Amino acid sequence: MAEILPEKPGTEEKKVDMDNFTWQEKAGLSMKTPIGLFGVALTTVCLTLTVLGLLGHITGLIENPYAAIVTFLVFPAGAVFGLLLIPISWYFRRKKWFKDNINMGNVIIDFGKRSHRRLVTLILVLSVVNLTVFALVVYEAYHFTESDFFCGAICHTVMDPEYTAYQRSPHAKVGCVSCHIGSGAEWYVKAKLSGLRQVKAVLDGSYSTPIPAPVAHLRPAQDTCEECHWPEKFHGKKIKEFVSFTNDDQGNAQIQEIALHIGGRNPMTDTFEGIHWHVSNNVKVEYHSLDEKRTSIGAIKVTKPSGVTEEYSLDGATSDGTEGYWRTMDCVDCHNRPTHVYDDLASSVDLGLYSKKINPEIPGIREDSLEVLQKEYISREEAKAQIVESLLALQAERHGASFVAANEQTLITSGAYLLDTYMANVWPKMKVSWGTYKQHLGHQNEEEGYGCFRCHDDEHQTAFGKTISQSCDLCHDEP
Repeated sequence: MAEILPEKPGTEEKKVDMDNFTWQEKAGLSMKTPIGLFGVALTTVCLTLTVLGLLGHITGLIENPYAAIVTFLVFPAGAVFGLLLIPISWYFRRKKWFKDNINMGNVIIDFGKRSHRRLVTLILVLSVVNLTVFALVVYEAYHFTESDFFCGAICHTVMDPEYTAYQRSPHAKVGCVSCHIGSGAEWYVKAKLSGLRQVKAVLDGSYSTPIPAPVAHLRPAQDTCEECHWPEKFHGKKIKEFVSFTNDDQGNAQIQEIALHIGGRNPMTDTFEGIHWHVSNNVKVEYHSLDEKRTSIGAIKVTKPSGVTEEYSLDGATSDGTEGYWRTMDCVDCHNRPTHVYDDLASSVDLGLYSKKINPEIPGIREDSLEVLQKEYISREEAKAQIVESLLALQAERHGASFVAANEQTLITSGAYLLDTYMANVWPKMKVSWGTYKQHLGHQNEEEGYGCFRCHDDEHQTAFGKTISQSCDLCHDEP
């Protein structure tokens, strides 16, 4: 049969014999164009490599986490892009083929014809294969994006300080997502949406240096920490030891032991007592923070088991310019660095002296060690190159070159400890240095608003004059 195409103005009639066209041509679905062939080739190659990568990860033959990035993100993205190129090529082919007459015949799939059956079967088989592969990729990609490596090492520059601190923390065996996301779909979606914002910040360099703390929208500790920890459990007292030295006496440790009243629900009296009283099930403590770091507390509300609520306020409390907000107290209001723990400068040097990793018999080495670690290095690479040499130079100024030559090995060993300490706590590029992230436990840095005295200051009081006590024996025995 033949069909005469409508004549365009200024052109002659075109006769097209429809019997000579394949059904793909009638539909304008020919992908035999440069774009279409490239799409087929790209999809085939990427899909094949994805399958091989999946098999490698499933069987354990591939253990490199960086290979997972390529397997679960790069190759699947390439395959999807190739698949998108195929309909794009069809579109342009159809547009060119039917520019004269879009109604060029109906597409008829005849299952009585063997070629049609084989083509439909091939399409179905390839669809099943693609769906199966992509389902496995999505499953493995989900677990990969939930891994500690993905959280800590993908954005290496930004997350390296937090990831390093996490790896040596008490929670090093607890997955990042256990605390930052927890269970349930709601917080998973929130975390992934927040992750998109963080990816953008990394790509355009708009991320904060250092990363601000505390985390503004961290999931409540009742949903995360208390999956493993139980505030109701009675712990009674726990002895904590503090070891320190001075520059004048770096050979004899000053050891202070304190019995902390951890508390919990006392089985003898059936009352909640001690430090963990603040997060007991039948007591609700809320506070109004005047700054983002939660170091200045303007008002406090305590709802007791009887249902009575007491509100304590601080006269003359002023905000730092940020809008204050009420927060219900939970674990991280005291344990604000439960995982990403950075060492204190003086404590790190004192630990080196106490463990003999810094030789306490070298006169003046404590003071020199503190000076070496506090020196501002341009980069971590510069610190690696200079820390040991800086210690040797300071000792040479103090005792002379002959002393350094006679004690070179022990000074190098001490310098190596200082270098390890520096590399575990300082990142100049991220502006993370000694004291960047402080803890609220105890009375350290209380002059900056950290610790228990944020609330226990004898200054927050109710309308009737009742104050929050600063009595030491509330939390621990006398040292």
